[in-house]
Amino acid sequence: MRYLVLLVVLPLLGAFLQPIVSRISAGLGRGFGPLILIVMAWIGIQAWDGTAQPVALDIGGFRPPFGIVFYIDHLALLFALSVSIGALLLWPRGRRPDAVREYTLTLVLVAAASGLAISGDLFNLYVFYELTSVAAYGLIAAQRTGACFAASIRYVIVSSIGAVLALLGVALIYLQAGSLNLAQLAQLAPERLTGPVGLAAFVFLLIGFGVKAELFPVNTWVPEVYATASRRVSALLAGVISKLALLIVVRLLILVYHQEQAQMIMLTLGILGIVTGELAAWRARDLTRMLAYSSIGQLGMIFVAFSIPGKAGVLAGLAVALHHLVVKPALFLLAEQWGGSLERLKGVARQAPWAAVLFIVLALSMIGVPPLPGFWAKLLVMVHLMEQAHPLYYLGMAAIMLAAVVEASYLFRLITRFYEPRPEARTVPTHHLQDLGTASLLGAALVVAAFYMGPLGDSLDEIAATAADTASYIRIVAPEPSPDLE
Repeated sequence: MRYLVLLVVLPLLGAFLQPIVSRISAGLGRGFGPLILIVMAWIGIQAWDGTAQPVALDIGGFRPPFGIVFYIDHLALLFALSVSIGALLLWPRGRRPDAVREYTLTLVLVAAASGLAISGDLFNLYVFYELTSVAAYGLIAAQRTGACFAASIRYVIVSSIGAVLALLGVALIYLQAGSLNLAQLAQLAPERLTGPVGLAAFVFLLIGFGVKAELFPVNTWVPEVYATASRRVSALLAGVISKLALLIVVRLLILVYHQEQAQMIMLTLGILGIVTGELAAWRARDLTRMLAYSSIGQLGMIFVAFSIPGKAGVLAGLAVALHHLVVKPALFLLAEQWGGSLERLKGVARQAPWAAVLFIVLALSMIGVPPLPGFWAKLLVMVHLMEQAHPLYYLGMAAIMLAAVVEASYLFRLITRFYEPRPEARTVPTHHLQDLGTASLLGAALVVAAFYMGPLGDSLDEIAATAADTASYIRIVAPEPSPDLE
């Protein structure tokens, strides 16, 4: 399993070689990055088939806490695969001379996101998180317009504040526990991280890493960035990268902070994200901003789901996260030509009937109309929320039901506009074939999944059970407590 380090090494090496290859041949340069992503996807699929049990890789042969540890289970592989496949589907298109920068930054982003998926200690998670931020800054500003530069600066400021808070949380944990390895922190947490200082560290980490996961209240960058960056970058950040930031928080909850106070904090911020995001989306009069605000609301629901204790929370959160990972990038790709005022969308169904039908299917699943996967994901969250005794979980249920009503209101209003008479003098640009093809592929995956909800549910249940097994994680990564920590 040592070859799994290639999930990080390959895209980093590719980012270094990309400018050189592009200078040798422009055509080869355009295909170089996708080739690396295909190899990464193949590695991930091979590892999935060959990994019956989770494995830990001690990079350089150094045992925790002195070396870098990669922990690979099916949850980590699932998100690593989503990074490579998502980046492949959303690879920057075009033949501009400066496209090489986007190719290079995308590979850096993929390497950092893959590292977030498989890293087993807080220090390296923080390093990869910062590397993700650096690549995202450049991709947001890649359009080289004043609006993109302004949005990128705003993102830099908010993300930098989050990075400082996350680093403070890391420092507090190290001060309390003397280790940053997640397996050893799981052993030490009941004794050293259950007090006020340990809980404060969790809050700092939650808010710091929550910047990219669109967590309330550090999500103010979302509408500006998604409205000004290219739709492919917006789809990659909203659909894929946000889930990797969330995965860090989930690992912390499962291994270190499986206590009610931490779950209630995450639940509360998730509820606030649902309410503020969906109400802002309802008020929006711009399609891209509407999708951006709705993404905030949906990420809030994922936070609510993951706040449920034990395997049930992992299962519910994973189902909603995967649904969002498929639906949101497709909607952003459709918004590539439909972005702007909602008024200009009158009658677009007559000009682009397939795109309109595809948008409707995705929207219905996002609302939660059966038998589409969005319904089953939301139902799973509601069922497990009902099983909890704390009254705040019932408030979470109310927020999700309210969000469904609000989503239905603004999305049906938008769909109705698709079929209104179109002014004769107004035309809407047609979608690029690559954008429409990628959105169609994601839509097809959504529809096919509706026919296989039973097997998919069983697979997710198995992944959630393995991910929630703290004792197994400790046994695989750190079979014996380090004498230095006693």
